[in-house]
Amino acid sequence: MSTTEMGPAFFLAVAVILTVCRLVSLLLRRLGQPPVVGEMVAGVALGPSVLGPLSPGLEKSLFPDEMRPVLYVAGQVGLVVFMFLSGYEFRTDRLRSVGRTAVPVSAAGIVVPLLLGSGLAWAAHGAVDLYPDGVSPAVGALFVGVTVAITAFPMLARIITERGLTDTRFGSVALASGALDDAVAWVLLAMVLSMAGGNADTFLLAVAGAVGLAVFLGVFLRVRARALERARRLTEEHMLLVTVLLLFLAAWYTDRIGLYAVFGAFSLGVAFPRDPVVTRAVAAIAPVSRIVFLPLFFTYSGLNTDFTLLSGSGLILFTVACVAVAIIGKFGACWAAARMLGEPPEIALRVGALMNARGLMQLIAINVGLSAGIASPALFGVLVIVALVTTVMTAPVLTLLDRRQAARHPDDNGRRTGATARPAPSPRGGGEGSG
Repeated sequence: MSTTEMGPAFFLAVAVILTVCRLVSLLLRRLGQPPVVGEMVAGVALGPSVLGPLSPGLEKSLFPDEMRPVLYVAGQVGLVVFMFLSGYEFRTDRLRSVGRTAVPVSAAGIVVPLLLGSGLAWAAHGAVDLYPDGVSPAVGALFVGVTVAITAFPMLARIITERGLTDTRFGSVALASGALDDAVAWVLLAMVLSMAGGNADTFLLAVAGAVGLAVFLGVFLRVRARALERARRLTEEHMLLVTVLLLFLAAWYTDRIGLYAVFGAFSLGVAFPRDPVVTRAVAAIAPVSRIVFLPLFFTYSGLNTDFTLLSGSGLILFTVACVAVAIIGKFGACWAAARMLGEPPEIALRVGALMNARGLMQLIAINVGLSAGIASPALFGVLVIVALVTTVMTAPVLTLLDRRQAARHPDDNGRRTGATARPAPSPRGGGEGSG
């Protein structure tokens, strides 16, 4: 395919992707699912798992192999902006009021699934083909453990906001715990990627680069008040340009040192100043990224997802075990930690249900692992199923808990836990997937 042929083909592919993602999202929204679920399902449906067997010629004509690098780059734009927004939504002040509960719940939600996922992958090594040649079982097992330990913090925040549960006890605990979980998980993923480099130079570059990033962000935090005063003199257009420049430079830097672009984008978002001037600039880049570029990432992931590879009994058994370990390790551990800390059952169950969703965050992590050569296509498919199942089950579980609470206490309207949904305006930005 020539360059002149690529342009029209790309435009047609984008039109198809955006249409299918929106239609599936609208369909699944009627079932109480957030937009990210529809986009995840649509991405898989457009790939070799669904469209391929139904119409191989149509899939190849819409998404020829030459177009995959273009979809990858366009999807990366959506990803780095999304991760920047996720970091920008990270609020350390959320830890103050619920820190005694959130920190242990977060620790349980990281350590238990990390150990269970790594242990399962280690035990399955040799019985099923999970990693490409040259990947050590230890690195592969740690990668599985880290991806299973991730929480979909942006989706969690969106569910809580849309249901009007921001001021509830379990909403505050889940927000703080989810934010901590994601921050720790991305650091762990960076460590696994460094280990996968296979030599001391790669590891040292990542460590030195991470130290350099930390120093820069530390200096940035110290001077950001002074920089903000100057930023207020900029026009909105110039502030938007500065924001995008810093974002792309952070993404480029962390990618070059081996920690991948999403890590730099998230870190910059955490350090970025919170101010109406900056917030308007951040909000300006959110809609196009979320509505146009992010669905391209879902489709790129879908083109790499082939469920027909999960045909052997060993892989099917491993998939079922991986889903079970993910739910027990995250839902079960967070619920148990909250109960041990004295939280009522209603709050502990809702915290566990929210923390169990993995959504787009796990898809990002496993795509990083695939591009780094850590995960095989079969393992990629297994972890996509984990992401889908744990994300899809969140809304129905919360609805079920709300109904049970309403049946037990019909006169208090859910005031004991804040479980009953209340009207709330949709957030201006953030959240997983397009809304």
